[in-house]
Amino acid sequence: MSHRLDALYAPRSVAVVGAGERATSSGGAVLQMLQRSGYGGEIIPVNPKGGGAFGLAMRPNLAALMLPADLCIIVIRPDLILDSVKEAAATGHKTILVLPGGFAEAGDEGRKRDSELRALAQLYGLTIAGPNCAGLISLGRETRLGATFLRDLPPGGGLALVSQSGALAEEVINAANQRALPFGTVVTVGNAMQLGMTEHLDYLGQNPDVSAVFLYVESIDDPVAFRAVARRVASVKPVVMLMGGHTAEGAAAATAHTGAVPNDDAAMTAFARECGVVRVKALRHLLLAAQGFGRFPHGLGRRALILSNSGGPGVLATDAALAAGLYMPPLPEAMRAALRAAVPPEAAIANPLDLLADAREDRFGLTLEQVKTSAAQAYDMVLGIHVVPFMVDPVPVVARIAELAPALGLPMLHSMMGTLPERATLAAVLAKGGVPLFADIEEMAECAGLLAQYPPLREAAAGPMPTGEPALRARS
Repeated sequence: MSHRLDALYAPRSVAVVGAGERATSSGGAVLQMLQRSGYGGEIIPVNPKGGGAFGLAMRPNLAALMLPADLCIIVIRPDLILDSVKEAAATGHKTILVLPGGFAEAGDEGRKRDSELRALAQLYGLTIAGPNCAGLISLGRETRLGATFLRDLPPGGGLALVSQSGALAEEVINAANQRALPFGTVVTVGNAMQLGMTEHLDYLGQNPDVSAVFLYVESIDDPVAFRAVARRVASVKPVVMLMGGHTAEGAAAATAHTGAVPNDDAAMTAFARECGVVRVKALRHLLLAAQGFGRFPHGLGRRALILSNSGGPGVLATDAALAAGLYMPPLPEAMRAALRAAVPPEAAIANPLDLLADAREDRFGLTLEQVKTSAAQAYDMVLGIHVVPFMVDPVPVVARIAELAPALGLPMLHSMMGTLPERATLAAVLAKGGVPLFADIEEMAECAGLLAQYPPLREAAAGPMPTGEPALRARS
């Protein structure tokens, strides 16, 4: 194995200390998730009670293994964990994932246990993930690993999440399955005794299967090291960071949760800029960024053409686009003249375009053909808005958009408004044409604005490292 975290992300064998046959136990949940994820290596349940669990034979202890497992997952009572780690070290196990808590977050006794665990790691040269975490999911092309007791797996794909909150990781998985967001990697760092945001970001940045990395952060122990790694990763793929605690009250809650040092909103914004990362302030925006970067991993430029069939939504989309940092150049004269000669005189031939409510596939198709021939150099994206009145069948319109979009010469995002029982079917048709569908025009514009933040950040991240101390205060 070429990287010390390969055994964590892509182990050839996994031992589960504390494995159980009860589905609702932590050890039982981990065994089930390993199997559900399609893990192809050897799974070795370890429990002194013996017997079997989920079709697998138990081993009484780690010494009973013929060879040490690449990854040893520990899911037993906190007061037994140190002895289990000692046994793991004595039997040649080098990479250990500790899921239970009871360490630095658990008072004087926990801090003492944490200190002893650190000493064992140093003495035996161990790599320890956790403790106090929900585990790791990595659904790569060669290895599918569900080393977790989270309730579900993400759909798979090039997006990765590293989170200081197991609950937020679970919510992102849920949203990913509902919205077809291509998350294939989900990591919870817990207490991050050895492996924190910086180490996981560094590894995922080098992983060719990962196209973008998303972070939920409350505290960073070493902002200097994080900044260096983040810039290196952001120079080749997007890094999106949601940092909790940007209000005074939120900072106090973050301190109670992870021991975070309070940092104000301005410091977080400055630090994100130093790191070359796209900063979002809400989980909703992180999920929008995932929808966007899942389709457009290199980001987009800022020049937007809004193509609508209704005036009011076009006005609101214009406001939202400008608020998101986009700008809207006027229509090229050739496109303006061609459309003016072909569409009803009531249509607004400008940016935003209003093709009128009765626009069908012919009018949408004509307009997109004009985008291809006359406007591809003038814009960086098309933001489509399709209001579906009772007299228009949306299916042929969507089919025409999906047909033309791949050869448009511009990325296209789309939103549909009104009562649409067949929305999921229409979204699937658009997706085949490479066009993501958004719930509303504001979300579409916000997503486009997030995508447009990345290209200048990528360019800056590839440049000289900032001098001076990072804007973010470190956790002591």
